Parts: sequence; structure tokens; C-alpha cells
Amino acid sequence: MIIDRIGKVERTTRETDISVSLDIDGGKVEIDSGIGFLNHMLTAFGVHSGFGLKVTCKGDLDVDGHHTAEDIGIALGQAFASAIGDKKGIARYGSFYIPMDEALAFCSLDISGRPFIVFDADFPQWRCGDFDCCLTEEFFRAFAMNSGITLHIKSLYGNNSHHIIEAIFKAVAHALKAAVKIEYKDTLSTKGVL
Repeated sequence: MIIDRIGKVERTTRETDISVSLDIDGGKVEIDSGIGFLNHMLTAFGVHSGFGLKVTCKGDLDVDGHHTAEDIGIALGQAFASAIGDKKGIARYGSFYIPMDEALAFCSLDISGRPFIVFDADFPQWRCGDFDCCLTEEFFRAFAMNSGITLHIKSLYGNNSHHIIEAIFKAVAHALKAAVKIEYKDTLSTKGVL
């Protein structure tokens, strides 16, 4: 029996109006966040994870990009939690290194139902285009807390913030791609549930 692993979230606040559609098993990637660099990162995330991903956001960019990045992380995390369902049969764990020119990033994660994040990255330049680099951590914190994932992210080194952030997004994408594969008949947990 094949189960669709699709999550859809509509989220509207006074700061953002967001629509996210996520298909874990593939599809088109279409991103319009209102922030060019974030579009680039979310596109890389979708392509490298193999997920179908559609994101639209109208945010209060006249303030800055914080609410947009954080709220997209929230909505994407909620869509992922919905799409993954009861987690039965998934590999659960994923780890991946990604080199991006002079930069190297690592991600290790557990689709555990216990949200946690360790984020260890420094950015030599504070902005990439119209994106404040510190929002990378805000995005992934929101994603981890709302998806129920234990997420460890580390930049080992790099001189270019664009390369560092892109390596991070791709490392997370590949780690998730490994973790969502159906590899077992039952749930990979001594408790029997995740």
C-alpha cells in the first residue's frame, strides 16, 4: 500500500502570509519567498532532498527578513511533520557532509518527534544579497521545532558566507533524503512509536 507523504500549510499572521506544499516523494520546486537569496537556498533544499516543494510568502520585508525566514521555517516544519505522518518504516537517521568550494558543512539528524537544534556556524560576511546570514539559524530552529526533528548543523570551515549557507542547506537536504527513506516494516524505535 502506497501512502502519499504530502503536507500543506497555510499560515497567516500580521507579519507574514505563507503557503507551503511539501511532497516527500518528489515533484516540482517553486519558491517565492520575497527574498532572493532565500529563494536560492530553498530551491537548493528542494532539489537536493528530492522533495516536491512549493513556497510562497508575502512578508513584512519593509522591517527586515526575520519574520519571513522564521515563519517559512515554521510552516515548512509543520508541513514536514504532516507529510511524514507516523514515521513507520523510515530510516529515521541521516547524516551528510557537503563541500561548497572552500566551505564544508555537516548535518546529522533524527526524525525523532523530539525537537532540538544544535547550530554551530559563523558567517564571515553578515549579508548575502538581501538576506541577513544570522537568519539561517532562525530558519532552521523554526524548522526543527515544528517538524519534531533533532537537528545538528555544523560549518567546519569556510571564507564565503554564501558558500557556507548553501553547504548547510544542501547538507540538511541530503540528510533528510536519507532519513525519510522507507527501509523497515515497523517503526525504528525500542518504544514502538516515534
